[in-house]
Amino acid sequence: MDVLITGTSSGIGRATALKFLKEGHRVFGLDILEGTIEDPSYLHFVADVRNPEEYPPDIKPHILVNNAGTQNSGADIDVNLKGAIRVTEYYVFRNGNDRIRAVVNVGSSSGHTGSEFFEYAASKGGLIAYTKNVALRLAPRAICNSIDPGGVMTELNAPVMKDELLWNRIMELTPLKRWATPEEIADWIYFVAVVNRFMTGQNLLIDGGEAGCAEFVWPESD
Repeated sequence: MDVLITGTSSGIGRATALKFLKEGHRVFGLDILEGTIEDPSYLHFVADVRNPEEYPPDIKPHILVNNAGTQNSGADIDVNLKGAIRVTEYYVFRNGNDRIRAVVNVGSSSGHTGSEFFEYAASKGGLIAYTKNVALRLAPRAICNSIDPGGVMTELNAPVMKDELLWNRIMELTPLKRWATPEEIADWIYFVAVVNRFMTGQNLLIDGGEAGCAEFVWPESD
């Protein structure tokens, strides 16, 4: 199948592209940066998800993965939310694509909890709602879900990963006592897009239990 993934030059997007390539798919990558993957089944396009005029026009993917994102940049809503909307509307609804099989949006646990930078949390919360909107519009011919990671071991998170005090505080809030690797998130994206055929309109929180971390407070029994 043909797969279009945004934000493939690093992090989760790159790991996801490599996962689909490993499984025998043809992958088109779209990023504002040059490509970092060398594979005969991979084709890279330098483009900004905010600008449909830069999109390669002749792609009709079976699977779309909206991964491109930014954090606390002043453009979080434009890139993370509006960019995903524009890419989806262009390649799924406006481009006569009758091949589409699945859309996967890469959200964030922040969209569930409201934690983190305010525009970032708002952009990911909007993406959660947009996922449900797309799922309703695509049914019954295709599905749409989001994968919403908590902490992931990417360069974007280096400021806390490299600070021992902050890292220890984060681990206190994370029951599994670690963060995910980009490859683990890529496995979830692949499963939801390819293996899954009946779940749609869902937002899967993949955060090591952090959002559900709670302590039951009650007097000790004798």
